[in-house]
Amino acid sequence: MPYHTISLVQRGAIAYLHLQRPERENRIDAQVLRELAAACEALSDDPDVRAVVLSGGEGPVFSLGWEPSLLAAEAEGEAVLGHTFHSLVHMPRPVICAINGDAFSAGLELALACDIRLACPEARFAFPETAWGLIPMAGGTQRLARIVGRAAALNLILTAEPIDAETALRIGLVSRVAPRDRLLAEASALAERIAACGPIAVRYAKEAVSRGLDMSLEQALRFETDLTIILQTTEDRAEGVRAFLEKRAPEFHGR
Repeated sequence: MPYHTISLVQRGAIAYLHLQRPERENRIDAQVLRELAAACEALSDDPDVRAVVLSGGEGPVFSLGWEPSLLAAEAEGEAVLGHTFHSLVHMPRPVICAINGDAFSAGLELALACDIRLACPEARFAFPETAWGLIPMAGGTQRLARIVGRAAALNLILTAEPIDAETALRIGLVSRVAPRDRLLAEASALAERIAACGPIAVRYAKEAVSRGLDMSLEQALRFETDLTIILQTTEDRAEGVRAFLEKRAPEFHGR
């Protein structure tokens, strides 16, 4: 489908998704949601893609959150935002988020739906919803607590006040802080490193961590074992063992 609010570019095994609404500070409306879902579906079905980088494009912010018209529609019962970013969460490829500026409200929820987050020093993070008489409504209350812990999540959500990039790094909201002019390059290098690993192993590892968090430890360990057994039947696993024994770089084909 043609994209108007985002751009999708593939370079080798890496796909780049950029928000493209700088005139609206990358606010998220129904069209953005539709295009993101379509892009995620296309990437999920593309065996040549091994990692995805999501960014706010070349503007000064990542995303300042919901478009007011979408919030009005939600208030009137015309929209359901709770499952907004599920297509991104369930992407079988790892998704790295390059946060090139402020990530507020739905912008922060979008970043939380990714697997790894990098930020520039100027970026700020906030859930201002409680100051509006609302709560984060696209998974923010749940994903944030699972990433940074209960206390840090409640502090951010209940105060409605922003935190800076260094604080985000300290609490584990982001994994790295890099200069704005190096941020995309850092995210790309990380994506390339992931893409060099076995694609089936990467997919199963992501699934083991993501699904295991919602299981008891005993159930999660059994799930990990099941995935390990399935992985042992693949050509990539055999190639990895051969490459290790022959002291060479493996050549994975996703089979």
